[in-house]
Amino acid sequence: MQTYNEIYLDIRRTLKESGVEQAQLEAVELMCAALGKRREEVLRDLSLYAGEHMTQQVYGLLQRRLAGEPIAYIVGEWEFYGLTLTVNPDVLIPRPDTELLVERGILAVRDLPQARVLDLCTGSGCVGLALAYNCPQAQVVLADWSEKALEVARQNLLRCQFTDQVALVQANALEDPARELGDFDLILCNPPYIPRRVVEEELDLSVRGYEPHMALDGGEDGLDFYRAITLHWKWALRSGGKLAFEIGYDQSQAVEQLMRERGFVQVRSFRDPGGHWRVVEGILEPIQPEEPAGKEE
Repeated sequence: MQTYNEIYLDIRRTLKESGVEQAQLEAVELMCAALGKRREEVLRDLSLYAGEHMTQQVYGLLQRRLAGEPIAYIVGEWEFYGLTLTVNPDVLIPRPDTELLVERGILAVRDLPQARVLDLCTGSGCVGLALAYNCPQAQVVLADWSEKALEVARQNLLRCQFTDQVALVQANALEDPARELGDFDLILCNPPYIPRRVVEEELDLSVRGYEPHMALDGGEDGLDFYRAITLHWKWALRSGGKLAFEIGYDQSQAVEQLMRERGFVQVRSFRDPGGHWRVVEGILEPIQPEEPAGKEE
C-alpha cells in the first residue's frame, strides 16, 4: 500500500518524463480530482495511506492525461482571472493569453458609473464573468451560438453568483444582432481565429483532439469572424463605444485594417506578457451632431 505522497511523487515523475511542463501542478490537480479534496487538504494528507480504489482512480486519470487529454477537462474546472470556472469539451479552456482582453475591457469601463458590456463568442463565460467580477457597476451579457457552450456559461454564472449582473443570450456572431439586445458601451470578443488548415493539421493533439473545433476554426485565413463582427455588430455599439478582439499572433495588421475600414477610430494593438500581439481595439467613430440650419435671408 502506498502513501498519498508516494503516489504523488510517482505521478509527478511520470508526467515530467512524458514532457509535461507543469508536472508538479498537474500531479496535485490529478490527486485533488481523484480524492475529491482541495489542494491544501491533499498536501495536508500526504502521509496517509491510499486505499486500492483511490489508487486505481488516480492512475486512471493519469492515463487519460498521458493520452493527451487536457488536465482542465480531466478535473472539470480551471482558474481564470481569480475565478474558478467549470469547463468541459463543449468550451475552450481559459488561457492566460486571454487575460489581456479582460484587462483592456476593465480599463474601458471601470470609470463609467454604469456600463453595458457584451462578451461575444463567450464560450465558458470567462471573459465576461471576469469583467463583471472586477467592475460591479457593469451589466454584462454573455452571448454564444452554441447551446452547449451557453449551458457551461450558465453553470459558471451561477457558480460565481452573478445572476443579478450577468445575462445569457444565444446569438450568431456571423449575423446581424437581434434588435432587442440593445446597445453596448463595450463589446469584448475572443472569436475563432485559427486558419482551418492549421486546426485540422497542425494544432497539438491536446487541442485538436479535445477542444471544440467550432470555437477554433476562423475560416480559410482565420479572419471570418473579424470580418463579420466589424460589419454586423458595430450596430450594437453606442456611438463612441469600444470593440476589442483577441487575435492570433500574426493577425494584428489585418484586423486593424478591417476595423478602420468599418468606421472604427483610435485602433490600436496590444502585446501580451510574452511579447505577442494579442488584442486589437478601436472606438466606433462618434456621430457628430448636425449644425442647425441657418435662416434664409
